[in-house]
Amino acid sequence: MKNLIIIGARGYGREVCGLARQCSGYNTEYTIKGFLDDKLDALDGFENYPAIISSVENYEIQDNDVFVCALGDLKWKKHYVEIILSKGGQFINLIHPTVVFTSNVKLGNGIIIFMYSNISNDCVLDDFVTIQGFVAIGHDSKIGKWCHINAYSFTGGYAVLEEEVCLNTRSTVLPNVIVRKGATVGAASLVIKNVKENTTVFGVPAKKMEF
Repeated sequence: MKNLIIIGARGYGREVCGLARQCSGYNTEYTIKGFLDDKLDALDGFENYPAIISSVENYEIQDNDVFVCALGDLKWKKHYVEIILSKGGQFINLIHPTVVFTSNVKLGNGIIIFMYSNISNDCVLDDFVTIQGFVAIGHDSKIGKWCHINAYSFTGGYAVLEEEVCLNTRSTVLPNVIVRKGATVGAASLVIKNVKENTTVFGVPAKKMEF
């Protein structure tokens, strides 16, 4: 039996804890050991959660430990995952039992997928991709490492999200569109053409925002 440790004990960490309890491996392949978070009082006032064990930096990995990362900010997700990897930690996938996969889907490591999402045929999801509930990924889409796709979003067939892309809630990426590395798509936006690296787009149709 593996001991699952969740990186991050804030709101999203509590969501991922709930997901872990709903996945088929709970209490058969793993139990939930606790959280890693440097805010040791993050769970004060909340009930029925395992304890915060340590910060990521100070945690010493034990036999049978496995990890998932419950951080929505891509910068910090990457930062803390790489700390655990440097210590020899292993990550698992958490996939809700209602998720639908069609044929030939390829999954990386450290992936989190919430309820009622649909991953169509011949898609590729790289390591440490997070997909929230009710997302639809169209056929032959490629989702790069570290991407975060929020609830009710959609990618059309042959869409490409390069590494570290964030799609916010209800965003739509049309077929054959490429969203380049580090880009952010605002909530409820419609992406009809390629998005440049490290830019933020918003609206219908989505246009670059200046800050």
